[in-house]
Amino acid sequence: MLDLSPDEWIAIRLSLKIALVATVVALPLGIAVAWLLARKNFWGKALLDGLVHMPLVLPPVVTGYLLLISFGRRGPIGAFLACGVMGFPLLVRPIRLAIEAIDRKLEDAAATLGADRLWIFLTVTLPLAMPGLIAGMVLCFAKALGEFGATITFVSNIPGETQTISAAIYTLTQVPGGDAAAGRLVLVAIAISLAALVVAEWLARRAGTRFHGE
Repeated sequence: MLDLSPDEWIAIRLSLKIALVATVVALPLGIAVAWLLARKNFWGKALLDGLVHMPLVLPPVVTGYLLLISFGRRGPIGAFLACGVMGFPLLVRPIRLAIEAIDRKLEDAAATLGADRLWIFLTVTLPLAMPGLIAGMVLCFAKALGEFGATITFVSNIPGETQTISAAIYTLTQVPGGDAAAGRLVLVAIAISLAALVVAEWLARRAGTRFHGE
């Protein structure tokens, strides 16, 4: 078992908290944007799609700087915001693809039975898109967990407040004798990411079996 120091445990707990909260908070907006891009045609759709995916192509430092000049330094709250922004494209994309793959006839059938649009979305569209939703949440969580550039630019690297696993590893590689601690945190990051992927695959398979009869 890894012999982690108190500071290392703090960085791990903070990273998990930030990644989880960022994913949960971004989820409702991510679902709404994914549905809008999947089902609606409107002027500016390409622009909205580009804006959603821009954090994937911009250098993370640029995204962090834009957040900094827009909101100022926000301490721990800023870490949630930065991670949520960076993970948002990876949340939206799988959900959008899952919604686009749904047979519209299933929704139309529910409509003929008198269900309104919201009820159809909650009871037909969302359950059928569940594998994509799970994939999007895991990707967003993983991105938020490992985010470094935008976070350190936006909220700095304050131990116990904004220092995540990635920031802690960076700091440890810059000080003499820090390689061992950095290595321990790398192993922890790998274990967390692998566990998230395994759980996501299991949940996606269960969702596919339940809603698609696979």
